[in-house]
Amino acid sequence: MDSQTSQSSQASQSPHTFQVDLRGLVDLLSHHLYSSPKVYLRELLQNAVDAITARRAEQPDAPALVRLYAEGGTLRVEDSGVGLTEADVHNLLATIGRSSKRADGLQEARSEFLGQFGIGLLACFVVAERIRVVSRSARTPEAPPVEWTATDDGSYTVRTLPDAEHPEPGTTVHLVARAGAGEWLTKERVLALARDFGALLPYDVRVDGEAITDLPAPWDRSYPSPGARRVALARHCHELFGFTPLDSIELSVPLAGIRGVAYVLPSAVSPAQRATHRVHLKGMLLTERAEQLLPDWAFFVRCVLDTDSLRPTASREALYEDETLAAVREALGERIRSWLTGLAAGDPERLAAFLSVHHLGVKSLARHDPEMLRTMLPWLPFETTDGRVSLEEFAQRHAVVHFTRTVEEYRQVAPIASAQGIGVINGGYTYDGELVEALPSVRPGTVVAELDSDTVTAHLDSVDPAEELALADFLAAARAKLDPLGCDVVLRAFHPLSVPALHLDDRSARHEQARAEAEEQADDLWAGILGSLRGSAPRARLVLNHLNPLIRRISSLKDSDLIGTATESLYGQALLMAQRPLRPADSALLNRAFIGLLEWATHGENDH
Repeated sequence: MDSQTSQSSQASQSPHTFQVDLRGLVDLLSHHLYSSPKVYLRELLQNAVDAITARRAEQPDAPALVRLYAEGGTLRVEDSGVGLTEADVHNLLATIGRSSKRADGLQEARSEFLGQFGIGLLACFVVAERIRVVSRSARTPEAPPVEWTATDDGSYTVRTLPDAEHPEPGTTVHLVARAGAGEWLTKERVLALARDFGALLPYDVRVDGEAITDLPAPWDRSYPSPGARRVALARHCHELFGFTPLDSIELSVPLAGIRGVAYVLPSAVSPAQRATHRVHLKGMLLTERAEQLLPDWAFFVRCVLDTDSLRPTASREALYEDETLAAVREALGERIRSWLTGLAAGDPERLAAFLSVHHLGVKSLARHDPEMLRTMLPWLPFETTDGRVSLEEFAQRHAVVHFTRTVEEYRQVAPIASAQGIGVINGGYTYDGELVEALPSVRPGTVVAELDSDTVTAHLDSVDPAEELALADFLAAARAKLDPLGCDVVLRAFHPLSVPALHLDDRSARHEQARAEAEEQADDLWAGILGSLRGSAPRARLVLNHLNPLIRRISSLKDSDLIGTATESLYGQALLMAQRPLRPADSALLNRAFIGLLEWATHGENDH
């Protein structure tokens, strides 16, 4: 009894073999693993190239030929590779996931192969309903040719053939298109795919007699002059990416087996936009959408390169994120950084052309890279009261480098500051304020100071006390009109004369204004809390220009209602000139002032 129990227990613990639904697996491949059915051709080319590599590892003088023939919904692929015996066919082709690279002592040569996952011919079922493989082994020349035929229902047959069926070592793969997939096996489509995937393969690959390889790669060719090289690479970039680059950057990392080129985009792109690059693995195109190849700051280039060290993912359509890729990313970033440094040192015109388009990317890099900060900061363009100039040029013109924290503050003060001889940089754009503050670390002795409305007001000329006293009634009426808006009115004399009024505030004034508005709209409890937060910050100011003829005429008015309407108009015009966002109260004021002026003008006309 115990013996029977033991035998039953052993039987229940015996291993079982998974049953694979091939049609379901093919559906999984086509809809989830691969981005497009076109990868079937890459798998065929890859198997052929790997077979030739395996044969040449043992027979260095063996031919290296791959031939493709497409006709009438069928495709034939011939290679002069290592070939298979009948035992190899049963062992390799009939077992999904097994790779020939692990067999026959070739483990040490595995780095020479493209394939790592042994999916191989299985991917062909994405476009084919039947696959026929005829092969003859180069390792066992006396073995007869063998034929393996499989259909997409998971069944296959194996038989040996007469020598005449395949007299030379190598393998021939025959595909018959599945319903609806015939277009993938047309000559035009096969030729286009073969060129796209295999242009850099090291062997002789032809489609119906037409060569598809184009070696050496454009970046490895010799050219009669640097100018000729630049033109050739620009043509290559246009063919691949559809744009003519500003410049090309050599990418060479010998330790990682990487050679290629980065093309600088001719127009600005958002730093948030994912850059995609073309990556070849040992000559075979792996992906044209590699995203993690370069540091994030290098969004202004598109790369094409060949590598023999980076690992592909299971689909062989992306790069595997590991320490090697991280090291390569850092090394490629260093190449691009060196290119920028070289431009700064020896080609300022090309650097200026580059920065006019991609200054945002370089500013991003300079924020985090002290070396790049020292190299590039003097060259970076900024919006200033002197126009769009570099920090170096601006600092040479002004003893104190003033800057604003926000774009709104710059728009408020720039026209007046410029007229007073104060140089101001707009530090409100991304990275700009931080970089201007870093200027003394790169240019010792430079004085950098933040410019606010108080500083601007202090530079404006005061009006003669007697004249200001004579206008006391006008100023009182104007202040009473703007007091509900949290704005004071002051009188100054400044240039340019064409500016009648200037609206000035700073961040603390805006915060106080926002607090006051919230207090008005809050219930008693919150109004009390917000009231206790009331600060002593100065309010916004409408600075009237006593030198402006219009202000002189308005200040002589006696009608208090007309003074109020004119003051509101000046306030609204000053807000618009500063390009400040208008609050609902400001919009209502502008409408009211406009209607009031129309009524006054038409009333006067009727009286006339």
